[in-house]
Amino acid sequence: MGSPSIEAAIRLEKKRADRKLKELDQESSGNPLVRIFNSLQRGSLARERERLEKAEEAFKALDLNKLKSCFGFDTFFATDVRRFGDGGIFIGNLRKPIEEVIPKLEKKLSEAAEREVVVWFMEEKANEITKQACVVQPKEEIDLQFELTKLSTPWGYFSSIVLCVATFGTIALMSGFFLKPDATFDDYLSDVVPLFGGFLSILGVSEIATRVTAARYGVKLSPSFLVPSNWTGCLGVMNNYESLLPNKKALFDIPVARTASAYLTSLALTVSAFIADGSFNGGDNALYIRPQFFFNNPLLSFIQFVIGPYTDDLGNVLPYAVEGVGVPVDPLAFAGLLGMVVTSLNLLPCGRLEGGRIAQAMFGRSTATLLSFATSLLLGIGGLSGSVLCLAWGLFATFFRGGEEIPAKDEITPLGDDRFAWGIVLGLICFLTLFPNVGGTFSSSFFSDPFFRGDF
Repeated sequence: MGSPSIEAAIRLEKKRADRKLKELDQESSGNPLVRIFNSLQRGSLARERERLEKAEEAFKALDLNKLKSCFGFDTFFATDVRRFGDGGIFIGNLRKPIEEVIPKLEKKLSEAAEREVVVWFMEEKANEITKQACVVQPKEEIDLQFELTKLSTPWGYFSSIVLCVATFGTIALMSGFFLKPDATFDDYLSDVVPLFGGFLSILGVSEIATRVTAARYGVKLSPSFLVPSNWTGCLGVMNNYESLLPNKKALFDIPVARTASAYLTSLALTVSAFIADGSFNGGDNALYIRPQFFFNNPLLSFIQFVIGPYTDDLGNVLPYAVEGVGVPVDPLAFAGLLGMVVTSLNLLPCGRLEGGRIAQAMFGRSTATLLSFATSLLLGIGGLSGSVLCLAWGLFATFFRGGEEIPAKDEITPLGDDRFAWGIVLGLICFLTLFPNVGGTFSSSFFSDPFFRGDF
């Protein structure tokens, strides 16, 4: 592990400013315009040097020898130390429960450094041996990192509102693709309102669950950004963490709260539609979906089998389906089915998607990085095979949600069997929802007529 020192970078900038000032002092010119320009440049460099001196004082590297005396048998016994940025990494082992060690050690280290510091614990492997490590960094540097990526700004909230409005528009637009031929405006309203309400219910419940869970762990979240889509109406909700996570449980529980609540709400909508109508057909207010929608992956194939197949073994269309149009589905039930697909997309173990965060908490940073690369590769192959959704989601996940999540302060304490079981269940649902059966959930035929009628 290694990290450039901010103090060292500031010193280099100071040397550059000093060298430039010296060059300007040595220059002499009879041209008054050149003298004025040099004078202005000299003043600018002098002010920059003053700012660098203040920054150097603020980001002064910690004295590791002084800090090492703070470790001991009552907290964390350090056997080795190495520089990491303006702080350091202390190798050793815990001697007390970590929830007792962190506040006690942070207080002692802050007093010794005469400035606030932040500590977090993790494991690192060297020569097949796993060792415990305590990372110490000045709090100013951590605050600076969060400040540089902060989205809780006027521009961030404005962008969040714009994306929210755009997503409402794509949900309404997408709904029109599933209307019966020659549908009237009244038909549009009677079909779209339940689908729209169903989507808002899924998004609203999952957002509340996420923020309640984050507040329980004391984690600050950025504004939530909806991802509009012409294919599914919405591709989920994204936000960033704007404070340190206390432990791996927080890293696991927050994304699980979003995805599990979205799955449960989707299931509740689908069941509610069945109870209200006595079937999934939707009656006069049905949306018309291609039968292939149910054949594309194991989970929806199972749902199709439970509610009754729409074709027999010979491929003959059964009475409920309309040949050349599709299968009638209740709008509320379809909102639930689409909600499951969208939630599964966000559960893919890639970068800082919810699935990537869960993978990092369950398997560690190295394994999560490999899973992220494999997922991006599979999405890329799907895109090259003709899937617009695979291509779009792969690019979005890789370039906008790529990279590792910030480390938790406690990455040593294991998650526990119950959380691992939750992770496996969610991963299984994601796999069954997205894994292609025949043509594949994201095959190009999925987007052709009559699934989407007309040009887009």
